Amino acid sequence: MKIGKKKTKSKNIKKRRMLTRTVLLVSLSVLICLLFNPVFKNLKFGLDLQGGFEILYQVEPLDGSDMTKDKLLATYKSMLKRIDSLGVSEPEITLEGNDKIRVKLAGVTNREEASSTLSTVASLSFRDTEDNLLMSSDVLKAGGAKVTTDTSGKPAVLLSVEDKSTFYDVTNKVKNYEENVIVIWLDYNEMTDSYATEQNYCGSSSSHCLSAARVDQGFASDVVIQGDFTQEEAEDLVDLINSGSMPAQLTEISSKTVSASLGDETLQTTLIAGIIGVAAIIIMLVIVYHFAGLISAASILLYTLLVFAIFWLVGGVLTLPGIAALILGIGMAVDANVLTYARIKEELLKGRSLKTAFKNGSKLSFKTILDSNLTTLLVAIIMFIFGESSVKGFATMLIINIGVTMVTMVAITRAFMKMFIDCGYFDDKPNLFLHVSEDKIAREQEEKKTTKKTRNFLGYGKKVAIAASIIVVVGAIFLGVKGFNLGIDYQAGSDITIATDQVVGEDDLKDDIDSLGLEEVSTDMTSDEINIRVKDVLTKDQVNEVQQYFEDKYAASVDIGVVSNLVKQELVKNAVIAILISLLGIIAYVSIRFQFSFGLSSVICLVHDVLIMIAGLLIFQIEVNSMFIAAVLAIIGYSINNTIVVFDRVRENMEKKSLEKMTESDLQEVLNKSIGQTMARSIYTSLTTLLPIIALMILGSRELITFNVSMTIGLIAGTFSSVFLASFIWYHLTKKQLGKKTRAKKNSDEVSEKIIAGIND
Repeated sequence: MKIGKKKTKSKNIKKRRMLTRTVLLVSLSVLICLLFNPVFKNLKFGLDLQGGFEILYQVEPLDGSDMTKDKLLATYKSMLKRIDSLGVSEPEITLEGNDKIRVKLAGVTNREEASSTLSTVASLSFRDTEDNLLMSSDVLKAGGAKVTTDTSGKPAVLLSVEDKSTFYDVTNKVKNYEENVIVIWLDYNEMTDSYATEQNYCGSSSSHCLSAARVDQGFASDVVIQGDFTQEEAEDLVDLINSGSMPAQLTEISSKTVSASLGDETLQTTLIAGIIGVAAIIIMLVIVYHFAGLISAASILLYTLLVFAIFWLVGGVLTLPGIAALILGIGMAVDANVLTYARIKEELLKGRSLKTAFKNGSKLSFKTILDSNLTTLLVAIIMFIFGESSVKGFATMLIINIGVTMVTMVAITRAFMKMFIDCGYFDDKPNLFLHVSEDKIAREQEEKKTTKKTRNFLGYGKKVAIAASIIVVVGAIFLGVKGFNLGIDYQAGSDITIATDQVVGEDDLKDDIDSLGLEEVSTDMTSDEINIRVKDVLTKDQVNEVQQYFEDKYAASVDIGVVSNLVKQELVKNAVIAILISLLGIIAYVSIRFQFSFGLSSVICLVHDVLIMIAGLLIFQIEVNSMFIAAVLAIIGYSINNTIVVFDRVRENMEKKSLEKMTESDLQEVLNKSIGQTMARSIYTSLTTLLPIIALMILGSRELITFNVSMTIGLIAGTFSSVFLASFIWYHLTKKQLGKKTRAKKNSDEVSEKIIAGIND
C-alpha cells in the first residue's frame, strides 16, 4: 500500500513539474508574440514596402579622368548632404563597383525634385562672411585635397592650389577684412544658405557650409586648414572638398518608382502569407512530433523575433526579398529540429530511455546541422558579395537566419527539450513526447532479430536521371521555340505597373501605349493590377509623363521601373560569377569535410537542380529577373544542405568499413540504408520549407512570383536529387575503387612486408 502511495506521489510531482514548465513555455510564447509589434514597427522598411523611388547612377568625372573608388566615395558623401535637404529620414545609398551609386529614397513623393537635386553637379565655392563669392573650385587642383597634420600633430586638411595667383590675390585681400574669414561652401543656395545663420552649424552634416577658415596672410602656395579636427572629420571634409573641386556627372541608368498604396498592399499581403505559412509549419510539427512539435513552435516564434531584432540592431532595411528570405529561413531552420528529432527517434527505437535517446540524438545530429548550415552560409555570403540590391537584401537576411538558427533551433530548443525530459513526466510516454509508440519500439526490436532486406532506393536514381533528362529536353525545345521570358532586369527597357479600381480593356491599353509613343513587349492583366513592359528605356521626363498620364486617366497608382543595357550586362555577368563561385566553393568545402567524390556528386546534383529550374521557367514562361538568381542561389544552398545530410549518414555507416573489402552489394546496402534512415527527414524538411513558399505564391506580391515558382520547382528537384540522384552518382564514381587498395595503403603494405621479410631473414 505504501509503495502504491509513493508511486502516486511521484506521478503527481512529475505532473506538477510538467504543468509548471508548460505554463512557462506558453507564457514565453505569449510574451514573444506581444513583443513582435513594437519590434516590427521600429524596423526600417524599403521602398517596395512603403513607396518611394530608387535610382542607379553611373558616375563619370567631368575632367575625363578614370573613375576610382576614392572619387566615387567623394561623390557619395556630397550626395548624402543633398539627401539631408530632401528631408528623407532613412535613405539608402550604396556603392556598386567603381563607378555606380544606387540611391533608395523610401517615402519620397516628389520624384522629379529629388532626382534633380541628386544629379546636380557638385559645386564648391569660397565666400566671405557676407556670402559674397570670392573664388570657385577652379582655383584648386581637381581632387587634390588630402588629410595632413598641423604643427601640433593633429589632423588637418591640405588644399592643393592650382591657380596660385588668384588664390594669393583673394587671401591677401581677405586678411585685411574686419572678419578675415573665408567660408567654403558645397552646393551653396542663395535662397536658403547664409553664413550668418549657419556659422554655428558649419562643418556639420546638416549644413552646406564645410569650413570657415581665418586668413592672416596672403597665400601663393598650397594651404592647410586647421580646425581641431578628428581623423574622421578631416577625411570627410577632404572627400566633400574633392567632390566639389572634381565635379562628376551622374547619369541615370536604372530607376524604379513605387507608390505608397502599392507598397502598403504588398506589405499586408506578404505578412498574411507569412503568418499562414508559419502557422502551417507549426500545425505540421505538432501532428508529426506531438509535444516536441509544440517546443519547436515556441522556438520558431523566438527565432522570428530574434531575426527581426538583430536586423533592427544592425540597421537593416526590410524589403520584400528580405521577408521572403525570412519565411524561407523559417522552413530551413526547422530542419535543425527535424534532424535532432529523427536521431532521438532512432535511439528510442533501439530501446534507449528517453533521457539517453535525447543525449545521443543531440550529439549525433549536431555535426550534420553544422555542416549543412555552413554550406548555406557560404552561398549566402557569395550572394551578398556579387548580388545587386534586392539579392543583397535577401542574402543579408539569410545570413542572419543561419546565425539565429544555430542559437534558437539548436541550443535553445534542446534546452527546452531537456527541461521537459528532466521533469520525468514523459519517461514512459515517448509517444506523447515524440510520436514514438511503445508498439513501434517493440516491433523494431523484434525486426532486429530477423534479417530484413533494405529497400532498393538506389534503383530510383536511374529513373530520376531519365525523368530529369526528359524535362531538360522539353525545356530546351521551349527555349528554341519561345525563348526566355526575360524581365527588364535582363532585357533592358521599362516596366509599368498600374493599380486602379476602374475597368480597363486591352484595346484601351494599346491605344494608351501608342499615344505615348512606346513599343510594347507584353501586357499582363490581373484583377488587382496591370503590368506593361515596353522596350523603351524611359528618361526622367518620360517617366514623369507616363506616370502622370495613367494617374490622370485611370485614377491609378503607378509603379515604373527602368533598366538600361549597361545594367543588364552587369547583372548577367554578376549572376554567372556568383553561381560559378558557389559551385566551386561547395566542391572545395564538401571535399575537405568529406571527400572529393562527395563534392563532385553534390555539384552534379546542383547543376541538375538549376537546369530543372530553368526548364520549369521556360515551360511555364515565368519571368526571369534578379530574384530568379536569388532563388537559384538559395536552392544551391538548400539542396547541398539536403545532400550533406544523406552523405553524412553514408559516411557514418561506412566508418568501420573499408572500400577495398567491400563488394558492390555491400556498397549498395550502405547507400540504401542511409537513404532509408534520412528519407522521412528529407520529406519533412522539404514540406516545412515548401509550405510558406506556397502561401507566398498564393497570397504574396507579384514581385515575388518568379522567386516563389523557382523555389517550388527547385525544392522538388532538390529533394529528388539529394535523396536519389546524389547517392546514385556517388555509387558509380566509387564502385571502381571496390576491392582496390589506395596508393597510400598499397605503399604502406609493401613497406610492412619488407620489414617483416627483413626480420625473418
